[in-house]
Amino acid sequence: MEIIELIKAVILGMVEGLTEFAPVSSTGHMIIVDDMWLKSKDFLGKYVANTFKVVIQLGSILAVIVVFRARFIDLLGLNRKNKIVAVGSSHLRLSHIIVGLLPAGVLGVLFEDTIDEYLFATEYVLIGLVIGAILMIFADRYSKKHPNTQTVDQITYKQALTVGLIQCFSLWPGFSRSGATISGGVLVGLSHKAAADFTFIMAVPIMAGASGISFIKNLEYFTVEALPFFIVGFISAFVFALISIRFFLKLIDKIKLLPFAIYRIILAAVIYFVFL
Repeated sequence: MEIIELIKAVILGMVEGLTEFAPVSSTGHMIIVDDMWLKSKDFLGKYVANTFKVVIQLGSILAVIVVFRARFIDLLGLNRKNKIVAVGSSHLRLSHIIVGLLPAGVLGVLFEDTIDEYLFATEYVLIGLVIGAILMIFADRYSKKHPNTQTVDQITYKQALTVGLIQCFSLWPGFSRSGATISGGVLVGLSHKAAADFTFIMAVPIMAGASGISFIKNLEYFTVEALPFFIVGFISAFVFALISIRFFLKLIDKIKLLPFAIYRIILAAVIYFVFL
């Protein structure tokens, strides 16, 4: 494998890591960057390239687990010494996560093939970017008029379900899962930070499940030739996701969603007028 191809793996991992948890749509950016510039399918082949995207997503998931490791240990009923403690020692419980995951999980299973066949194109990504941006702007404006739930430990089952329902919009490529769920959280009274925390915690089981299934289905594409590309991309995605998550969590309560919404609209306009 040539050095230039490994550099492309670093770039794709960087794009995945930086955009997976920011409300800008990692899927949209991957489609735009890869399909319109790097074209990994040309030198890897279609199925190996798709498998690579699963691998780098696992790198992003690992970054979330590292950042929220104490929270996950608590949710599983384990303390730092791996001794069993009472489940639900914090108000946020696994049942809140399950309630939030169910709507998009069910729809994703039912319509996965349809989404993969018809919506993974640049034109549809641009639509998702713009509509998602409008939702984010609306959420920011609405949040100023209503009291917020300040921490994720104060979330209710009704709030979790509503966030889960709004997350269904993110099945449209370009809409952004984090953009949809953070907006949904803000709309039901969560602070931006609490909504972001819930979004990141919810991301692990849904992303791990989807990636794990794809990983098993595509084991045959883990060839000796492709392995260096996979490893480099995985490490790149993990490192940049780690940086992105820590930075985003410190920033989100200060800048809200509007800057990300503006970026999405500008990006969609540039792609449309320059490349399409």
